Amino acid sequence: MDQVLEIPEEPNVEPISSLEEDVIRGASPRFTFPFGILFSTFLYCGEAASALYMVRIYRKNSETYWMAYTFSFFMFSSIMVQLTLIFVHRDLAKDKPLSLFMHLILLGPVIRCLEAMIKYLTLWKKEGQEEPYVSLTRKKMLINGEEVLIEWEVGHSIRTLAMHRNAYKRMSQIQAFLGSVPQLTYQLYVTLISAEVPLGRVVLIVFSLISVTYGATLCNMLAIQIKYDEYKIRLGPLEVLCITIWRTLEITSRLVILVLFSATLKLKAVPFLLLNFLIILFEPWLKFWRSGAQMPNNIEKNFSRVGTLVVLISVTVLYAGINFSCWSALQLKLADRDLVEKGQNWGHMGLHYSVRLIENVIMVLVFKFFGVKVLLNYCHSLIALQLIVAYLISIGFMLLFFQYLHPLRSLFTHNVADYLHCVCTHRHPRGRIENPEPSADAETRQSIV
Repeated sequence: MDQVLEIPEEPNVEPISSLEEDVIRGASPRFTFPFGILFSTFLYCGEAASALYMVRIYRKNSETYWMAYTFSFFMFSSIMVQLTLIFVHRDLAKDKPLSLFMHLILLGPVIRCLEAMIKYLTLWKKEGQEEPYVSLTRKKMLINGEEVLIEWEVGHSIRTLAMHRNAYKRMSQIQAFLGSVPQLTYQLYVTLISAEVPLGRVVLIVFSLISVTYGATLCNMLAIQIKYDEYKIRLGPLEVLCITIWRTLEITSRLVILVLFSATLKLKAVPFLLLNFLIILFEPWLKFWRSGAQMPNNIEKNFSRVGTLVVLISVTVLYAGINFSCWSALQLKLADRDLVEKGQNWGHMGLHYSVRLIENVIMVLVFKFFGVKVLLNYCHSLIALQLIVAYLISIGFMLLFFQYLHPLRSLFTHNVADYLHCVCTHRHPRGRIENPEPSADAETRQSIV
């Protein structure tokens, strides 16, 4: 994950005394090369080019349905990507005709990447010079097991580069779960029923798989940043590797199971899959309706109720798309301004993986007992077993991350082992459920040192 602002692990500075609390003056932030922006742009262009190439091939072979679905998945995700970048950068209120034109021809990520590279080169040339416009940023950080409040100055140029990074992270989420997931699932389905593997389709599948894996990995990182917005978070290579393995196994096993299930039942599988998606889609709205809360009107400045409703619907569709293929790592809460539940809800995570495991087992059994010989020279029982084992291994890596590798696991009032012990012994002692509002002891423990 790209880091925009970097501060030393143990700041060698004297605290600044104030009336309320002690603040440590952090070192000046350093900027890094925007590898994430380049990689996201490369994935977008590669997947778009390979999708359009396959559309041309399908049209040439008179495969109308395959062409229509491939083009539809590409167009929907591309339009949502353009809207995401425009929304994050607030371009509608600015005079940028070139940027808007590039978005209209679906090349917004390319022009944004060039803008970010120009900004980086400008910062690189002016390295060591003080910027005239700076702002103060405060974040909590765990140093030697204790919380400290660190303050540092952030220049306008570095903040602009950070906005580009954040925009591309959200763009990668949109592309992965609203475009790459359906595209990957459909291309695997076409490959399975046609028994042909042309090179163009292989390239599209590879780009889609990388996009989905990258988006799912970013999903975890963004979830941690959103939940613990007050903290400066660092993820090391081991943590990132664990998340990547967890998400790769989870998504690939889930999507392959969906493809085999669909290839077995054909159109009969559509009602089951559609019902599954609609339940995820309407669950946050049902909770919002039952709570009796009013629609938040301060999500973004100058937003009308219609604009707020459009944002909520878009967020809900993305949330459903993520949870359909993997765990979103966040629980949507439409009545809150932040739109997410900040507490670490182990029950929600356990319920999601339990339901998904049962679903996967049912779909694999349908494939095993009712599936035709779509895979020649392969044993269906062995395929079914391997898929379930892969999904279980992904759950194991997920438990490993939350138990030992989570960057802020010391803030959990209860960890994975506590929750599993509670479930296994069927005990429900008071205080086992994670509460987003910490107790008095927790507040004392999390106070500023």
